[in-house]
Amino acid sequence: MPAIRGGLTHDGKLYAAPFYGESSMVMYRTDLMEAAGLTMPDAPTWEFIADAARKMTNRDNEVNGICLRGKAGWGENMAFLTAMSNAFGARWFDESWKPQFDQPEWKNTLQFYVNLMNDAGPKGASSNGFNENLALFQQGKCGMWIDATVAASFVTNPNDSTVAGKVGFALAPDTGLGKRSNWLWAWSLAIPAGTKNAESAKKFIEWATSKAYLELVASKEGWANVPPGTRTSLYENAEYRKVPFAKMTLDSINAADPTNPTVKPVPYVGVQFAAIPEFQGLATTIGQLFSAALVGQMSVDDALAQAQRVATREGRV
Repeated sequence: MPAIRGGLTHDGKLYAAPFYGESSMVMYRTDLMEAAGLTMPDAPTWEFIADAARKMTNRDNEVNGICLRGKAGWGENMAFLTAMSNAFGARWFDESWKPQFDQPEWKNTLQFYVNLMNDAGPKGASSNGFNENLALFQQGKCGMWIDATVAASFVTNPNDSTVAGKVGFALAPDTGLGKRSNWLWAWSLAIPAGTKNAESAKKFIEWATSKAYLELVASKEGWANVPPGTRTSLYENAEYRKVPFAKMTLDSINAADPTNPTVKPVPYVGVQFAAIPEFQGLATTIGQLFSAALVGQMSVDDALAQAQRVATREGRV
């Protein structure tokens, strides 16, 4: 698929073969949405999501209107919040590589997130990443969950999910500025230079990313459980098209553009990350600040001010 291939290509050369690709989308309880008197649009706004989350929240029955990543980490809360910030018009750096956490777009993003999670999120959300929220959703404790498209096969599997037959899907939300809150990622296989077994590795990669492998998985686990998001032919397969989340996964992946991820111009590539060597350490530190703001250990303003200082200092090193 072009979006996935583009993220693994430099100067026209593919450097890794994707095993599966993903974006992020809204997974929601259709029964709770109906009970709230609402209908989920295919392309919702954050305003709609927030309203629906508050209406679906029922603390007495341990139902949280929304579950979002809160665990600190560049690939945890910052993956979600960076993608979310794109929809609010925020960016990590301007075109001169000046950090932008002191700008109103980031304040709007983080304050909206903290308020929403306090009103409609689960207790202990600062400890929740993908796996924790997956467990909550499967146990019927989340009205909505915005996370990786690959989770769709888990929440609709009746062997694991108590709400398997009550799940709908929608694009990640926007705010009307032209960018949605979905990310783009691929888990891929590559061969290190100098390996002693290059030919065997190539054969393995060719097999593990092939149509034949997808068909093998489908024959054993069903089409809903094949690795998604890499081969165009999968989304042309008549059997796979019957999978309830197939089209929304495809639309979500196609909606992400790593070379033009934000409303305003940026000097970096990446939707939920900036493809620079410093990003992992920097984003993990900032993720700790934002997680602290989520639990009330510091204010949103203080978290953003410290994030601005950390990012500015990193830029000078």
